[in-house]
Amino acid sequence: MYVNIIGAGLAGCEAAWYLANKGIKVKLFEQKPIKRSEAHESELFSELVCSNSLRSNDILNACGLLKVEMEKLGSLIIESAKENEVPAGSALAVDREKFSLYITEKIKNHENITINYEEVTQIDTNNKTIIATGPLTEGNFASAIQDFLGEEYFHFFDAAAPIVDFSTIDMNIAYLKSRYDKGEAAYINCPMNREEYDKFYFELIQAECVELKGFENNVFEGCMPFEVMAKRGYQTLLFGPMKPVGLETPDGKKPYAVVQLRQDDAIASLYNIVGFQTHLKWGEQNRIIRMIPGLENVEITRYGVMHRNSYINSPKSLLPTYQSKINSNIFFAGQITGVEGYVESAASGINAAASLWKMINNQEMIPFPNTTAFGGLSSYITNASKVNFQPMNINFGIIKPLVKQVHKKERKQGLVDRAVQDFDSFILENNY
Repeated sequence: MYVNIIGAGLAGCEAAWYLANKGIKVKLFEQKPIKRSEAHESELFSELVCSNSLRSNDILNACGLLKVEMEKLGSLIIESAKENEVPAGSALAVDREKFSLYITEKIKNHENITINYEEVTQIDTNNKTIIATGPLTEGNFASAIQDFLGEEYFHFFDAAAPIVDFSTIDMNIAYLKSRYDKGEAAYINCPMNREEYDKFYFELIQAECVELKGFENNVFEGCMPFEVMAKRGYQTLLFGPMKPVGLETPDGKKPYAVVQLRQDDAIASLYNIVGFQTHLKWGEQNRIIRMIPGLENVEITRYGVMHRNSYINSPKSLLPTYQSKINSNIFFAGQITGVEGYVESAASGINAAASLWKMINNQEMIPFPNTTAFGGLSSYITNASKVNFQPMNINFGIIKPLVKQVHKKERKQGLVDRAVQDFDSFILENNY
């Protein structure tokens, strides 16, 4: 009995480590050094392509909470990060080469893991397999995933608009309405007068953008960044994503411009800013978004991004256990599922492996409760909009809200306390 794991990135290594430590034989497939993407330079496993930071260590930060849960399940990635930490204040940053070398050596020396250095081009549906090939999946294997899932369920570019926490939107200024009152009032609308639009437009066209990497060029043919659209002329946004027609305010006035937000999750705690896919730097996004009436104090749970990214339509394709709906032998993990970020990718690898381990032992695969960071993440990617699915970082907005309404300052502490209790109970009851 063995399990195939395709990809030795963060998710693949976590999955291999978890299963191997449970006594399962693992065949880990890695195409480096035979073939590598333009983004990868090292031959080591779990290479950190961009930042060397695994973000906040504070448990009152959702990413910090996720790290705590990962440690409880024996995370190799968190172990390596702590062994190879460099000073970064309250964040967990690492010496990237030592970080990857530590993981590579641990994986290579595990008695239950066999490394196969080869490019996989087909999905072996007859054997239990975790696909963790990352956001730069391309070529023959990308085609194999398309064939397996159906072509329309596989995306090649991440052109995602910012997502905000509904509870931080000022609904004394913003209002619910659909254009021309057609159907349900499904959009939150933030109205601008001409003076507000002029200031917003001036700041937007001068805002600083992220410098493109080589592998990110030429991917935006069908999806123009918001700031590029603005630079084409003062009127462009007014006839595009900020068109005010049919969106009169509750007192019957026609705004000069309107920014619309669309519900992004099943429980309406998150909203994405319609048409705001952007290459602005995060600090600039924060500044520009807070110029929008009603969003002055908004909490941004995910910044807009536009970069080369391959990911599946998880709401259509996966169960909350990361198991394929099409073939029970196949699981997906990592950023290809639509989780965004190093820590989230690694956590999904553990989650998929834990589910598969249950399957191997003929036990029921029960999803982690959505009161935890693990469960909130898997619940989001499998219950988000099937039409407008966007990758997501871990944040408190995707964790089930508290039943009892508490003050904002107490909300995070309440969510964390419940998450820790529910996570501990869940892994104990399910023998994880």
